[in-house]
Formats: sequence, structure tokens, C-alpha cells
Amino acid sequence: MKKIVKIFAVVAILFSFSFVAQAQNPVKIGHIDFNALLATMPGIDSVKIKLQNYQKTLSDQMDAMKAEFENKYLDYQSQASGMSDLIKQTKEKELSDLQARIDAFQQKANQDLQAKQQELVAPFIETAKNAIKEIAKEHKYTYILNAIEDVVIYKEDSDDVLPLVKKKLNIQ
Repeated sequence: MKKIVKIFAVVAILFSFSFVAQAQNPVKIGHIDFNALLATMPGIDSVKIKLQNYQKTLSDQMDAMKAEFENKYLDYQSQASGMSDLIKQTKEKELSDLQARIDAFQQKANQDLQAKQQELVAPFIETAKNAIKEIAKEHKYTYILNAIEDVVIYKEDSDDVLPLVKKKLNIQ
């Protein structure tokens, strides 16, 4: 919700400036589905494969940790009746610590996966943004908006610059 409010504020400010400048230059607005552009860029498929492999590695490690926990828990359950209180407490503490390590690993794995995605996708985003800027300058656009759902709530007719950017990047 805050994101939408910020977008509306930015758009309102931009439009107020555009009214002043409108006497000199007409406002020309275009839009692009940035995600659709990224999905068609050459090399993005290899990024998806790298991310899937990285995710599988993390998932395999998580599965191994969970299996270790299950084995220790089943062992504890089967022997609990014959254990002294001190051994029970020690085993319970061990299980608790292992569960905490699993939770910490899962959180860290999610963060690492997101960081890896950003690292691998960043060059594609930069290339796409540069192409969009070049198209904006070449075709004299004042603004080019990302036309993904829920960001642009309403728009008057504007030019879809996706075909121009794809041509600029030699994408079919």
C-alpha cells in the first residue's frame, strides 16, 4: 500500500512539472512490461537453471538436516522410557538445538537464494534499463512506466515500447 502511495505521489509531482513544461514540450508517455522483457532476454534461461540448481543444493542440505532430526527424535522416543532425567534433558536439549539450527539454516538459505537471484539477474536488469533509456531518448518519451499489474492502476492510451526495446536488444 505504501508503494502505491509513493507511486501516486511521484506521478503527481511529475505531472505537476509536466504542466509547466507542457507549454514548451508535449508530454509523451510510454509503457513496458518489464518482466515480459526480462523473460525474453537471451541468457535468462541459464540464470533460471543456475537458480534451480542452487535451490536444489540448499534443499538437499535441508532434507539431510530434517532426516537427522527425525532419526534422533525417533531414537529419543523409543528409548525415553528407560532414560534417566538427566539423559532425557540432554537429548531434549540436543533436539531443540538441532531444530534451531534447521530454522536458522532455512532462513539463511532463503536470504542466500534471494541474494543469488539478485546477483545473477542484475546484469540483465541493467541492460534492459539502458535499452529503455535509449529508446526514450530516441523516440522523445518524457516518461516510460512499468505496466505490470497493480503498479499502474489506470493509464490513458500510451505507446507500448516493448517491441522497440526488444528490437534494440535484438530479441525476437
